[in-house]
Amino acid sequence: MKLHLQQKLIQLNRWRMEKISNRNFLIILAFVVGIIGGLAAALLKSLTHFIASTLQDDIEWHFKYSFYFVLPLIGILLSVLYVRKFLRGKKFEHGVTPIIYAISRKSSKIEPHNIYSQIITSAITVGFGGSAGLEAPIAYSGAAIGSNTARFFGLQYKELTMLLACGAAAGISGAFNSPIAGVVFAIEILLPEFSIPVFIPLLISAALASVVSKLLYSEPLFHTTVSDWEVGALFFYFLLAALVGLYTIYFAKLSTAVKNWFGKISNPYKKVWISGIALGGMILVFPALYGEGYLTIQQILDGRFDAIVKNSLFSDYKNIGWVVVCYTVLTLFAKSFASLFTLNGGGNGGVFGPSLVMGGLLGFAFAYGVNQFGVVQLNVPNFVMAGMAAALAGIMHAPLTGMFLIAEITGGYTLMVPLMLVASIAYLINRSVLKHSIYTKVLAESGDLLSYEDKDRTVLSMMKLRYVLETNFVVLRPEQTPAERTSDIIHSKRNIFPVVNDKGVLLGILYSERLFSILLGEEEGREKPFEQLVQQPNDIIRDTENMEVVMAKMNRDDIWILPVLDTDGKYLGFVSKSSVFNKYRALLARQGNYLA
Repeated sequence: MKLHLQQKLIQLNRWRMEKISNRNFLIILAFVVGIIGGLAAALLKSLTHFIASTLQDDIEWHFKYSFYFVLPLIGILLSVLYVRKFLRGKKFEHGVTPIIYAISRKSSKIEPHNIYSQIITSAITVGFGGSAGLEAPIAYSGAAIGSNTARFFGLQYKELTMLLACGAAAGISGAFNSPIAGVVFAIEILLPEFSIPVFIPLLISAALASVVSKLLYSEPLFHTTVSDWEVGALFFYFLLAALVGLYTIYFAKLSTAVKNWFGKISNPYKKVWISGIALGGMILVFPALYGEGYLTIQQILDGRFDAIVKNSLFSDYKNIGWVVVCYTVLTLFAKSFASLFTLNGGGNGGVFGPSLVMGGLLGFAFAYGVNQFGVVQLNVPNFVMAGMAAALAGIMHAPLTGMFLIAEITGGYTLMVPLMLVASIAYLINRSVLKHSIYTKVLAESGDLLSYEDKDRTVLSMMKLRYVLETNFVVLRPEQTPAERTSDIIHSKRNIFPVVNDKGVLLGILYSERLFSILLGEEEGREKPFEQLVQQPNDIIRDTENMEVVMAKMNRDDIWILPVLDTDGKYLGFVSKSSVFNKYRALLARQGNYLA
């Protein structure tokens, strides 16, 4: 049955290649990916809000505190159980980083289960109160839709990458009902080097996803009445941008510290208990940390500035302005811990949504705090939106995404100039300290990040050792002699011979020049065993080393070929500069065609 389907697919692809050009076929698939991506976004939002509303409806506030304490833990636990029980043997990751890694190191291939697994686990995590966002999971799900659609039709890396980006753009577009932000996100985060033709599939996928999502789930993310900005407030926008930029540096460093701390805990269920209890405790004190946190931002945009304190344990002080400001600042820092504990403890989500919330809270605390002095009166909702754009720009290193996203989801195009300024300044401040974003730092450190500033290093990072490993060498045994292996030595097309024992361990190497000299009688040793003639290589390569290390070893002593061993010292083959250069040229050609 499977063979029959494969044959039908091959016939379909042959017909398609004869009748439809590759460019036109990509446009058709962009339509398909956009529609499916929109459906996935609507499903995720509906499922998450269904879970959240089911758990919260008709519960009095004084009972909700106890529910808030335990629900996030249950959500994280259910997510971990789903991954361990239903995805046995399958790798599961969250966030945008794995999407970038797939483009850099996995030929843009994403496992199919991410299409639905990202939706299920993130809906459970956030629906039960996990302090994370839905945007990264839906971007991941959309990317998986695009990648696997391209793989189904046997498309190559260039088309795979394009449709992966179309899927991610569709996911972001559907999640926010913001097609422009979806396109800009794909270009800034996933396709840092692109050409104009890429826009067409991206625009189609993002637009269709937005339409489908809006038809199925019409509730806007935020709604607000935007007032025009005042030139006199420009100085305060600069100050806010500087504050947000510094905060994004703090958040990035905290993210690394929390991730490393959780990484030392091997038991996944222990992570669940630690993160769940800590998160429950934080939500008990700061109810705004429950779930995505968008409700609190919406209340502030509506002018209910006391809302963040109103439903907390400190509701009696909601009318004291400075209490509101101080409590908001504490909530802001608690949000950074809550989101990172949710994600590293086993929950699924992303920092996309938390970035918006943290930026909005910082913008509110700043403007509302300035207003308490009575010297000037800033438009608080405008600064909330500016803070969201700045935080997204700094944390993700995506100023255009932050700017267009906030303008679209709030209808605040009249704020475009302040949004441009705060997004740019926050990005520059973060970039001056941190070269890589929160998404790319890990990949850059491991050498798995595509870099268009250093193409040589980028191409080497894309190369895998197993693809340049050569094994067609005549293997000599230590007890054998040159006389016994004369024919093999003479007829070998290689000038180097590994000497390997019965256990597969490499004892050393011999070069053809020396062996020919022995066989011709110019040097003694015709009847000597190879273990007495063997010489040690200048260096060895472990199968776990990346190609940058391999080339560094070769260039250090100007060596053309080196043996490759596994961790037990067993011989696997050789790597030569010739094989590396051939693969390099092939990858360079592919990179040259990268979305051209």
